[in-house]
Amino acid sequence: MSLSRERILQEMGLSVWTLRARPATSAAGSADATAGNATDAAAPPADAGGPRDIAPADAGERAARIAALDWSALRADIAACRACELCGERRQTVPGVGDEQADWLFVGEGPGAEEDARGEPFVGQAGRLLDAMLAAIDLRRGEDVYIANAVKCRPPGNRTPEAAEIAACGPYLQRQIALLQPKLIVLLGRAAVHAVLGSEGSLSSLRGKPLACRSGERDIPVVVTYHPAYLLRNLPDKAKAWEDLCRARALMRTLKAATPA
Repeated sequence: MSLSRERILQEMGLSVWTLRARPATSAAGSADATAGNATDAAAPPADAGGPRDIAPADAGERAARIAALDWSALRADIAACRACELCGERRQTVPGVGDEQADWLFVGEGPGAEEDARGEPFVGQAGRLLDAMLAAIDLRRGEDVYIANAVKCRPPGNRTPEAAEIAACGPYLQRQIALLQPKLIVLLGRAAVHAVLGSEGSLSSLRGKPLACRSGERDIPVVVTYHPAYLLRNLPDKAKAWEDLCRARALMRTLKAATPA
């Protein structure tokens, strides 16, 4: 007899977090990761115009509208977004890349300089490390893998995204998760944890814990690990990231084995 996904997660003892829009708050600095690579781009943004303030009522309407978009309309909406200050300096938005029916979803923090220039997440030095991390567990970018970020525009100086910026991009990430329906989400860095789980706790307090987030009627297992940019600066923690990836691979095998053909 096959068990439902919810029953499987319950049997695994996963703690479930509800994926939802959160009000903007002041951000705490993150020592765990800096999004993207460390090179600044001096070119001016390709699109003009500044952000606009969104009233709470408008925010609800905006989230409801985004929740009805398909992939194509979602990408167009992200490209036109001016919901926070990050729109003022971007070259272009970086919505995400990969297999839109993937079982694996990797969520980072925000685009860096190269990502801002190319419109694709994780293409700099941190991206090369992420590709190596994927290869270590027999995955490849674009093949059963989708890669997104907590925010879709580059934070100035590649700083960690602030809480208000994460909240403004929240409906986009929620819609990506709803459209993708991944079997497993891997969160890379504290900003990604804040965006998906709403937790501002340290990575060390969440790594290795049985976690899941609620998306619609589903509970999706979540694995927390370090951002590749952080690992480039803290080489000893690569061993910890490897442990997290091995756990993610084992969890995915369990989920696939329990899913009816």
